[in-house]
Amino acid sequence: MIRFDIISAIPDFFNGPLTTSIIKRAQDKKLVEIYVHNLRDYAYDRHKQIDDKPFGGEPGMVLKPEPFFECIEKLLAEREYQNIIFTSPQGIIFNQETAKKISLEKNAIIVAGRYKGIDERVREKFATVDISIGNFVLSGGEIAAVVVVDSVIRLIPKVLNDSESALNDSFMDGELLSAPVYTRPAEYKGMGVPEVLLSGNEKLIKEWKAKQSIIITENWKKINRME
Repeated sequence: MIRFDIISAIPDFFNGPLTTSIIKRAQDKKLVEIYVHNLRDYAYDRHKQIDDKPFGGEPGMVLKPEPFFECIEKLLAEREYQNIIFTSPQGIIFNQETAKKISLEKNAIIVAGRYKGIDERVREKFATVDISIGNFVLSGGEIAAVVVVDSVIRLIPKVLNDSESALNDSFMDGELLSAPVYTRPAEYKGMGVPEVLLSGNEKLIKEWKAKQSIIITENWKKINRME
């Protein structure tokens, strides 16, 4: 079982994503524990202030260090964490291999940033890894946190049933994308299913899928200018 502790300035964001579908099922099966911590609960001034103006005169607001230190130090005093993950544009690009590594851990903290960012001293003190989900800007790290949690949870044994098996997911086999998939009806509006998939010949089907995976992956690389 893995435990996630997510620290956020807007914990209500997680009410939907963490209480539906596969993530909910994993929690119901006691295969995953997820706790969302409200950053304001660790701000002890009268106004529960968690942000302030940045030094240097830039516009926007920066999340203050004190609430993060209070929250993270409390969690570290309670248990050992293999990773303290910061969602950040400066991090490694999140991929399936990273998800696999996290899925083997017992406890992980995910720190979701917001506004102009988090006071750098928090990252310097606690971060074991910075993770980015792509080269684009989000309103906050909460979306990235959900992406990490979802991709990791589906890799935990017994979370998925056979029809949802992660074994054939894209990127599970190195860097390859999955082959196209089809279902009934075999013909629809003049569009048919490749004959090989209807043949019942497992060897030919496996070869076809492998070839299609390579073709799709090469096209993906070209579209994304990776070669």
